[in-house]
Amino acid sequence: MRSRTWTLADRVCLAVLLSSMIPIAALAQAAQAHAPTASAAAPAPPSPAGAPTPVASGATPTVPADYVIGADDSLSIVFWRDKDMSADVTVRPDGKVSLPLLNEVQASGLTPEQLRARVIEAASQFLEDPNATVVVREIRSRKVFITGNVAKPAAYPLVGDLNVLQLIAQAGGLQEYADAKNIVVLRTEGGKQHFFKVNFNDVIKKGNVAQNIALKPGDTVVVP
Repeated sequence: MRSRTWTLADRVCLAVLLSSMIPIAALAQAAQAHAPTASAAAPAPPSPAGAPTPVASGATPTVPADYVIGADDSLSIVFWRDKDMSADVTVRPDGKVSLPLLNEVQASGLTPEQLRARVIEAASQFLEDPNATVVVREIRSRKVFITGNVAKPAAYPLVGDLNVLQLIAQAGGLQEYADAKNIVVLRTEGGKQHFFKVNFNDVIKKGNVAQNIALKPGDTVVVP
């Protein structure tokens, strides 16, 4: 084979061809560098706007030992093997709750365990060996009241332990002309009304904590 003699025109054409191939090679290398590898994990899809944040379980209130169900309390009644009969309910002013298939069940005045027994008894007419649980979700029936010369006289929920001074603090404190020496707690028990005198100054300044009594559901604190 005879070797070819390169003319000046041939050399110019070769140079132009090589210069045009350089950008193509660079683009190919860049595309390869940015291409995802098979082992790269795909990013997790973003959470939809407004999606609720998961809440840890066990957020039910602490139920006092002497608690009985009352109007406006929020309950969950759960049938473990019969989910269609489970329901979240609020105790009505007449003291009853409405449950699937069982219709109206008296709840007010019962402990959660007593209501559980009553629900299981009613469900036994329709189910074989029913198993139910009563969960107290929110206690709104236990209230104490404060009236008179405080900043915010009102009814306040009694969820845990609460004494007279704590209730006064919740109510915004005593007003300027309150008679702090003659505060009275009214309590009705066994159909009889009882009166407890509280000298706010003695409790604060002299440490007479015996007057700072623990309040019970239905108590009314009067600040003259």
